Amino acid sequence: MNPSRPAVRPCDRRLMLALLLIVPALLLLLDRLFPPPLPNPQDTAATVVLARDGTPLRAFAGPDGVWRYPVTPDDVSPLYLEALLAYEDRRFHHHAGVDALALLRATAQALIHGETISGGSTLTMQVARMLEPIPHTLPGKLRQMVRAVQIEARLSKHEILTLYLDYAPFGGTLQGVQAASYAYLGRPANELSHAEAALLAVLPQAPSRLRPDRHPHAARTARDKVLQRLEQQGAWDDDIVAQAQQENVVARALRPPLHAALLAQRLREEHPRSRRIQTGIDADLQQRLEQRIEDWAARLPPRTSAAAIVIDPRDMQVRAYAGAARFGDEASFGHIDMARAFRSPGSTLKPFLYGMALDAGLIHSASLLADAPQEFGNYRPGNFDQRFRGPVSAAQALRQSLNLPAVALLDHLGPAQFAARMRHAGVPLRLPHGTEPNLSMILGGTEARLEDLAGAYAAFQRDGLAATPRLTTDEPLRERRLMSPGSAHIVRRMLQDAGRPGEENERIDTSSRAAFAWKTGTSYGFRDAWALGAAPGAIIGVWVGRPDGTSLPGQYGAITALPLLFSLGDALPRDMIAVPQRPMPPSVSESTICWPLGKRAEDTQAEHCTRRLDALLLDNTAPPTLGAANLPPPAPIAYRRDRKSRLRLAGNCTGTHEEELASLAPWPALLHPWLNASERQRATLPRLSPDCDAPSEPLPTLRIAGLPDGALIRSPSNRTEPPRISLRALGAADTVNWLLDGRLIGNSVGDAPVLLEFTQPGKQRLVAIDAQGRYGEIQLRVER
Repeated sequence: MNPSRPAVRPCDRRLMLALLLIVPALLLLLDRLFPPPLPNPQDTAATVVLARDGTPLRAFAGPDGVWRYPVTPDDVSPLYLEALLAYEDRRFHHHAGVDALALLRATAQALIHGETISGGSTLTMQVARMLEPIPHTLPGKLRQMVRAVQIEARLSKHEILTLYLDYAPFGGTLQGVQAASYAYLGRPANELSHAEAALLAVLPQAPSRLRPDRHPHAARTARDKVLQRLEQQGAWDDDIVAQAQQENVVARALRPPLHAALLAQRLREEHPRSRRIQTGIDADLQQRLEQRIEDWAARLPPRTSAAAIVIDPRDMQVRAYAGAARFGDEASFGHIDMARAFRSPGSTLKPFLYGMALDAGLIHSASLLADAPQEFGNYRPGNFDQRFRGPVSAAQALRQSLNLPAVALLDHLGPAQFAARMRHAGVPLRLPHGTEPNLSMILGGTEARLEDLAGAYAAFQRDGLAATPRLTTDEPLRERRLMSPGSAHIVRRMLQDAGRPGEENERIDTSSRAAFAWKTGTSYGFRDAWALGAAPGAIIGVWVGRPDGTSLPGQYGAITALPLLFSLGDALPRDMIAVPQRPMPPSVSESTICWPLGKRAEDTQAEHCTRRLDALLLDNTAPPTLGAANLPPPAPIAYRRDRKSRLRLAGNCTGTHEEELASLAPWPALLHPWLNASERQRATLPRLSPDCDAPSEPLPTLRIAGLPDGALIRSPSNRTEPPRISLRALGAADTVNWLLDGRLIGNSVGDAPVLLEFTQPGKQRLVAIDAQGRYGEIQLRVER
């Protein structure tokens, strides 16, 4: 035993062991009792609604009134991280919250120079001071160091750096690099240049004194200091630093972004916990749309607003959205989002009706329709211009938005069925309280929303599938069958062939334009003007009017909304214009048909073919001409005549005649006033030969209205229940029994409608017979 070394007594060893156990436990207890105030950035962050490329559309301050947009190191430019770490904390990834070497260097420099030359604070220590008020005193510095160690014990380096990126002060109410980058530079923090990265790295050192919007010279001097240090450390090449130093410090005034303002407000309400709401908005297109709408509304009468929506039909992402012409303008109710307001749609529903009529086998594109005064019960519709055009094709009636043909089609199809199909497709039609679906719906006697209508017009470019516009990138695609691909193609062609009003396309280069199938609408009293267009790469919907519902005399869809639609179409980016047109579906074919019967020319006798028209047929079927209101469809009339004189023979004739059998094709009686002399003659029975004694007229026959002979009936593709058809027995005087292949399936009185259900598939014979023995019959085929 060495007598020079004192022996360690057992009690001393126990004391040392106790201290080794107690001190860490005490420190751990103090750490638990006084933890660092680590925040949840999501609870205090601002909300920012972003365009598809990350450009902010609109920002909302956080609960504490601070503009803070949460990011992670992965969301910012690597250049910024290089500049930040090189300037603020080179050994950030190697210390435990306190950098002893940096503290010693800072202390020595202060002693030598008599002032602070460089700080010894690490990024973790700066985070500690950001999270709680710590005085700039020696005790405060010690407390800051303790907090830094506590933070390092709890969080990873990635998490600590994230806190700095979110809470670093940048002047005023700006916190965090993302908010500063948007506010000062107008771009996200992942798109910074070398000079911009250096500028944002130094701003938190003195955010008030270095604000680039107020003190650009001081900000540039501080930025260049960062660049010089990065050059000295070899982090950035000399050439890069020299180029960066040439950049001026140009900062925007601190003004929160404000585009698609009503959409952003809506999304914030729908996603209250989200701090970054990603939309599919094209930032450049959005700004062009807002400017063009505001300029257009300035030409219109006071208190006029406008709304527009642009959708990419390929994915149904909303690429531009304006709910008002001037956001926040009190005179024009700029706080009301008219893109989702229920308003009378005017004639904008007509294309869907024609598509459903094609699928129901009622028409083809050149079907003969009657634009003539008609009565539908107590309903007597007229045209917008108070004119009637007589015989028109389905395509002409749709393009010219004629009311009588549309009401007649809806009468055949059934208003309730039409409303149900629209509701299923995502277009709920709002009727006055207590009102059932009726014929006036097709002329605007209901209400719909611009957003829903645009989603339904997408069906004309999506093979008949309507879809809900997607407001955010993570919103699922919700699509529903509105019509068959064939009928969607035919209706699109019918609308697109109209071209642009007032332009001769063959004289204008249209290669840089999107080809729109468009339709306008005007509500009763000039309260709403609409225009909707469907191109392969863009669906555009426009509404113009006064949000308070007051009239705008003389302002209607074609002159108020349609020019704005084409203006927005011309502003589309190239990727939306260059989308090719969909090919013609195999269910569509081209043929020549004959009026007045409406059948194909090859299936029509030459003498019955008064007019020839080119038509698009669905499923190679040419439905015969529909009857007008309360009148049967035209059918060939056979008669006997004298071969030489061409006079009609009937009853007992005393003279000698060389008889032959002839027939004629009558036009609907309503259309006779619009026929030329030759057509009237061909549609009228010849004069009776003078030597013939005509018998009394036979008992009038009963005719079935609502289905043509040989009709094809099938359920809509989106339903499983049997098809139902509303029919009438014209010419009946009392109770009518309806028999399907001899089976009683319904009763009606007089010419009142009856709703019949067809449950069995195949060819069948439908007979309507009344108490006097008069009857009518048709052949039909049911497909399930």
